Amino acid sequence: MQTEARVGVVVDGGRAAMGRRHIGTAAHLAAGGFAGAVSKTCTAPLARLTILFQVAGMHSDVAALKKYSIWHEASRIVREEGFGAFWKGNLVTIVHRLPYSAISFYSYERYKKFLQRVPGLDEDSNYVGVARLLSGGLAGITAASVTYPLDVVRTRLATQKTTRYYKGIFHAVSTICRDEGVKGLYKGLGATLLGVGPSIAISFTVYESLRSHWQMERPQDSPAVVSLFSGSLSGIASSTATFPLDLVKRRMQLQGAAGTSSVCKSSITGTIRQIFHKEGLRGFYRGIVPEYLKVVPSVGIAFMTYETLKSLLSSIDEDDGSIQLEDEIQQTPNKREYTN
Repeated sequence: MQTEARVGVVVDGGRAAMGRRHIGTAAHLAAGGFAGAVSKTCTAPLARLTILFQVAGMHSDVAALKKYSIWHEASRIVREEGFGAFWKGNLVTIVHRLPYSAISFYSYERYKKFLQRVPGLDEDSNYVGVARLLSGGLAGITAASVTYPLDVVRTRLATQKTTRYYKGIFHAVSTICRDEGVKGLYKGLGATLLGVGPSIAISFTVYESLRSHWQMERPQDSPAVVSLFSGSLSGIASSTATFPLDLVKRRMQLQGAAGTSSVCKSSITGTIRQIFHKEGLRGFYRGIVPEYLKVVPSVGIAFMTYETLKSLLSSIDEDDGSIQLEDEIQQTPNKREYTN
């Protein structure tokens, strides 16, 4: 939930960071989705560590939780599962990321344009930030709702250690439907909808506000540096604000996993009470350190990938346009001869 916001935010501002290159809607969606997939693949080890930390309290006692550390868990993964296990569940992450990124980037622009038609929310009003906030939240909710079953499958695959109950994406989907019904693919959706809207909204709002202020105060600075710095801070802000709900979502996604019975109540409030009773307030931020460590590389990789693809696609469009223009020029004399 947090990563989607921080990866997507620099792409929205990328159009202004490296020059106004024009690309079509389809190219924009493809570049945004691919940028998100590359970013997630590069930061997959930290992503899996975050998820394992988030769900550790479901099966460990308080004494064991105190010994948890990034080095301890990373060493266990290498020792018991092998180095490649850091990318466990990454395939479904990519499958999830492509449509999620594309839908969120595209719907954000559509929602923003729609809201700007509302009196008082246009670009020249004092409430333009409200339009950005609402657009970001609605875009996040739309993307999360459409792709949520893949997020559940990702969590199930990423939390498997030495025992493999789910053998792949399709096997996981069929097994969840068999064991828990179709509703099993939507466990934790309520917590997601409560958190993903604010997460995306905070990221986009903080990013655009920081970028606008920076460019106003220091217009000579590199637009790329401004976008990267603003994107990183917006990612940190969204993670800090919504991480507890993301943790609750992960716990709910694993209720009844691998044919087991739920270890805590299935409702959002029941899961919150169980976490607070067993782990205290600190339990809601278990895994926040590796989550923070993902911010700068995920934003940087997404930004660079998107700009590279956008530049390539725009150059292809320009080349096609030049070829078409040359063809028209060559055909013009023939047309005149035919007319005469």
